[in-house]
Amino acid sequence: MESIKSTIAAFFDFLQGIVVFMALLVMVYFFIISPQEINGQSMDPTFHNAELILTNKFIYKFGYPKRGDVVIFKSPRNKDIDYIKRIIGLPGERVKLFQSVYYVNDQKIVEPYIAPDVVTSGGAFLAEGMEIEVPDGEYFVTGDNRPHSSDSREFGTIPLGDFIGKAFLRYFPFNRASLVPPENYGF
Repeated sequence: MESIKSTIAAFFDFLQGIVVFMALLVMVYFFIISPQEINGQSMDPTFHNAELILTNKFIYKFGYPKRGDVVIFKSPRNKDIDYIKRIIGLPGERVKLFQSVYYVNDQKIVEPYIAPDVVTSGGAFLAEGMEIEVPDGEYFVTGDNRPHSSDSREFGTIPLGDFIGKAFLRYFPFNRASLVPPENYGF
């Protein structure tokens, strides 16, 4: 009889440990880190379709996004869809697109992840040769694969409240596993 009681007690101790572990995983998922799958080709060649990344969800609770950060945010057209893009313009800055090149506050953005022959055309929000000012609390974002990216050229700037977090680790496929460093534009 005593061995049955100790077996049942051990089972409930084990079950309690599993419940605590699962609760911790849920808290991490909702508040700290979450996995994302890349869907589409808007960030080629940096990220490819079906790659898996981890998103730091708490980083922007303690600081602001920076130019060059690769961010995950809710689509401005459908909040059930997440987008991944790179920040080009910060709040209060002027962004201009001229002859396939972005200028921020009249300073040319050098983007080594963009092939020299890629054409960056304007969109409904930011047309070729046009300059916009990024509103306070919002960010101008672009995909690395300009001909196949719906980004701020088309739908406008993104409010910080729509950000999910910052991409920080690609973990699948394993042969491309790496940290996701922000691009440093030199200003």
